[in-house]
Amino acid sequence: MTDTFLELGLHPTLLDTLTELGYVNPTPIQAAAIPALLDGRDVLGQAQTGTGKTAAFTLPVLHHLDPEGLQTLILTPTRELAIQVSESVHRYGKRLGVKVLPVYGGQSYERQQRRLRKGVQVVVGTPGRTLDLIRKGVMDVSKVRFMILDEADEMFKMGFIDDIETILGATPADTRQTLLFSATFSPAVRKVTKKHMRNPLDVSIENEEVTGDNIALRYFMVRDRDKVTALCRVLEVETIQNTLIFTRTKIGAAKLAETLLERGFPASAIHGDLAQNERERILGRFRDGHLTILVATDVMGRGVDIPEVSHVINYDIPQLPIEYVHRIGRTGRAGRNGEAITFVTSRERHTLRRIEQYIERRITKAQLPSRDDVLKSRNAQFEQALIKQIESGLDDNYADVIDSLVEKGYSPDQVIVAAVQMLREREFQYPLEEIRAVSEKSSRYDRKQRGSYNDRKSSNGGRDRNRKGRGGKRHNDENMVRLRMDVGRTSGVKPGDVIYSVASTANIPGRVIGAIDIQKEITYIDVPIDHVDSVLRRMKRGGKLRGQNVTLTRA
Repeated sequence: MTDTFLELGLHPTLLDTLTELGYVNPTPIQAAAIPALLDGRDVLGQAQTGTGKTAAFTLPVLHHLDPEGLQTLILTPTRELAIQVSESVHRYGKRLGVKVLPVYGGQSYERQQRRLRKGVQVVVGTPGRTLDLIRKGVMDVSKVRFMILDEADEMFKMGFIDDIETILGATPADTRQTLLFSATFSPAVRKVTKKHMRNPLDVSIENEEVTGDNIALRYFMVRDRDKVTALCRVLEVETIQNTLIFTRTKIGAAKLAETLLERGFPASAIHGDLAQNERERILGRFRDGHLTILVATDVMGRGVDIPEVSHVINYDIPQLPIEYVHRIGRTGRAGRNGEAITFVTSRERHTLRRIEQYIERRITKAQLPSRDDVLKSRNAQFEQALIKQIESGLDDNYADVIDSLVEKGYSPDQVIVAAVQMLREREFQYPLEEIRAVSEKSSRYDRKQRGSYNDRKSSNGGRDRNRKGRGGKRHNDENMVRLRMDVGRTSGVKPGDVIYSVASTANIPGRVIGAIDIQKEITYIDVPIDHVDSVLRRMKRGGKLRGQNVTLTRA
């Protein structure tokens, strides 16, 4: 394994940039992929979020770039990831004068066309907008030397397969170098690699690189009605910097952010319904430290580069274990320590168990901060504010007031206590609410169901993703609708098959799909209410799963 970037053979200017950024040791994906890419090999890289994939493909591409002309095309599933990757390209290639342009929906065609006419070397874009620009004749990809698919699995789940195939077909197959990076390799991903890549080097990094020991994993058992109160206690007691709070729905994110603001926490929501310029404004405030709490849907689970996130809080537990990995990958970056906290209700215990099996790691059960813990934290913060005031310098104008009170018979201690009391009474402190203990049922679960972790691993390495979750006739989110599919375990159905079939056919993001309950002959799936009609209509016209026709109806 390569110990330093110096040993990889990168351009000296790139090495200077990496030194300036504080990079010394390459991550496993970087050490394995960069030498092969420098040698001109196609590379098929499998690694989870937070493992340094962006630098792994960006640095060798920058090493080979010519001064002029569009030579590199990077496709990403989301606008946020397009922006983040383009920022990384700019940061690594700044000393080389590299010109990079992110292209995505929601931004003016005219602005993007104007930048393309001026000339860029690297374009980072979402498949839809990239294909539009190619078809309009304003983006010439005939001389592209490097074609990169970043988060390929996510793009395919979101229904971009045809767009990607068309874009690949427009680039020079015989002379380009093709790089594909993905967290998972579905059959669709494998099919594209066989068709469009030349003898690729297969680089795979184990999942354990994602949930390293530098991220502390905890969960709190709590009732639904107490989640806001529990969250506020955690935010008051924990030493937080930038904090990401994940909810399952856009409505839930907006509502929670509003509630936190009302309770005195500087929070804002970010989700797919916001205009792009508003998203960028919020992210800018978050990166700059003017906003410390961001409430997000899974649009933030991947593709947003926020280097210093101290805490990731799963206000709503993710239904798919891989989404848990994507979420917590936002913290503990670049060797820093991170905290991942999850709120779990009694009915979600089995979801927690599936996550543990997937990541092959125990998530520690923790006790919620008590009322005394919160009061102690408030007192400590007030004390720090007083110390800061003292150290910044005191105003002598108030000495006359103190002397006057002492002359009237009040002791200095009485004056101090009265002043402190007045200050504390004027502070905004939300009243401390009671939190009822979760029923003993959850404790029995911890003793019996979780048991010995090693004894529970299944024959497929502990990643038993087909266990039944909630009952087939119930769902717990009023913003989701439960649908019924006429295939099940006997047909070999896996959750990934269901997500791919519905997302690609109905052209919706795979991440919005909720709980999946695979039974013997049928499968239940939760779909956001906003997408139900479209999903039912499109699946009726051409729904297929593992090559066979399927019928999808309301449960």
